[in-house]
Amino acid sequence: MSHSEHKAVIFDMDGVLTDSEPLINEASVLMFQELGVKVQPEDFYPFVGTGEKQYIGGVAEKYGATIDLFEAKRRTYEIYLKLAPRKLKSFPGAIELVHQCRAKGWKVALASSADMIKIEANLTQIGLPVDEWDAITGADHVEHKKPAPDIFLASAKQLGVKPEYCVVIEDAEHGVQAAKAAGMRCVAVMHTFAENKLGRADLIKSHIKDIDLRDLFGDE
Repeated sequence: MSHSEHKAVIFDMDGVLTDSEPLINEASVLMFQELGVKVQPEDFYPFVGTGEKQYIGGVAEKYGATIDLFEAKRRTYEIYLKLAPRKLKSFPGAIELVHQCRAKGWKVALASSADMIKIEANLTQIGLPVDEWDAITGADHVEHKKPAPDIFLASAKQLGVKPEYCVVIEDAEHGVQAAKAAGMRCVAVMHTFAENKLGRADLIKSHIKDIDLRDLFGDE
């Protein structure tokens, strides 16, 4: 530890760095189509940000479809990874913000409800590959998904930074709840949901490009 406490900025991935929601939505609809189940894009909205198991499983349940979840998830990823090179983009300002935090001497981490295979594919695609992060925590690393605080606490532990010196950037209410339950400050962006859906975030910005470094810890 230096004389000042280490600080860390923990980024959620889907909906914060990458506009991958429309893509995973499209891939999931196509996967169900292959199984002969016609689902609607909006069927998935209630499950956004809760991890693929809920996302696919919740919709299967709605239609009373019995599916092999592991296989369904694998196939959805396969379709997703085919679509990604053409369609996956980072949100304007996202990459810059990660670089600015690093330049400031803060640790940067990624914490996502996605599986590592998807995290690695997304990060490589947008140009923030795995080795540019101080820590990466995915669904595979924790038992309880958001809104449980586990993923953010695991991230802080990996970084060696106390929760109260971490700030989380999120786009979904489950994520905001998880960050607050972990005892962390949370800045939310309205990329995916409107302001009234972002609950107890400490600060809400329209886009990630609107976040100023001073906004992150509220004291700089």
